[in-house]
Amino acid sequence: MTLFGQTLDGQQLFGLISLLTLLAFWIVVWRRDRQATRWFREWAERRRAQSETDRRGGGPSHGGPWG
Repeated sequence: MTLFGQTLDGQQLFGLISLLTLLAFWIVVWRRDRQATRWFREWAERRRAQSETDRRGGGPSHGGPWG
């Protein structure tokens, strides 16, 4: 096989394919990590907003002496 005017043998071709596969794998892992981080931040923000609502008394009334 010829790439950019250079002839590649089997070992070089295997190395090139391995590097491209590793790059694709790294991109997939990176995206999943970003999604998990984004989900956690949204979850924490919802939890914080719910906590503030409960502190202000805007939460549901349970009808007991403490609610």
